[in-house]
Amino acid sequence: MTARILDGTAVARTLLEQTAARASAFTERTGRAPLLATVLVGDDPASQTYVRMKRSRCAKVGIGSRAVELPAATTTGELVARISELSADPLVDGILLQHPVPGHIDERAAFEAIAPGKDVDGVTMHSFAAMAFGEPGFHSCTPGGILRLLDAYGIELEGRHAVVVGRSPILGKPVGMLLLARNATVTYCHSRTADLASVVATADIVVAAVGKPELVRGAWLKPGAVVVDAGYNPGNVGDVEYVAASERAGFITPVPGGVGPMTIALLLAQTVDAAETAEKALQPA
Repeated sequence: MTARILDGTAVARTLLEQTAARASAFTERTGRAPLLATVLVGDDPASQTYVRMKRSRCAKVGIGSRAVELPAATTTGELVARISELSADPLVDGILLQHPVPGHIDERAAFEAIAPGKDVDGVTMHSFAAMAFGEPGFHSCTPGGILRLLDAYGIELEGRHAVVVGRSPILGKPVGMLLLARNATVTYCHSRTADLASVVATADIVVAAVGKPELVRGAWLKPGAVVVDAGYNPGNVGDVEYVAASERAGFITPVPGGVGPMTIALLLAQTVDAAETAEKALQPA
């Protein structure tokens, strides 16, 4: 068996084209482009690169960007105050706090300063609750991107057993909630899971999101399983043993080119969603 590639680059391209058309229409109606504010604390090179890439993608689809760069010594209170200002600014549609932030900052407090209507990265407790309860709100971008990628390939989720390896608050936990909302049966695994291999072997769908290179071995997989590798480690290595997994899986995401492009595409799509929602709120009843 040779797995079929879940091409996130191609699916993201389509989503970005749709987003660009919506951004253009918004700009024509309102006289301004949707605006994403990016907040970067410190000078971590990888974070700087990610922020530049996101701002470049904004420009390509007609979304404005506002860069807020703060020194590494910024306190939690100072960061919360700056994010609160952005939340109150009617010209800002979405807010992205690049994470991780320096260790002395309470990242959760900073996330919670983002107004729910501008949480286009889906990182607040409000957004998580909306995902868990099936209420309107923004999806965490990587989990939401994963669901859109699976949908693009017509992969049925209802009634299937999904194993999520990882429990981070912006990836593992929310992707499990989104899968559960689609009537999958979800098992969470993590560093304390006993006999991980035997649990993975029962999965129709595996989402690897633990941040450990090639933790999920190809030999563990049920033949024909759908494998989503949401990990990214140095050397373009994911959390799944890709070559061996490709020989057993039915579908698999490459690293890079799988989940990553979908994450950024959904961030931009949700920024336009936020702008459109704010626009409607200003219209007379």
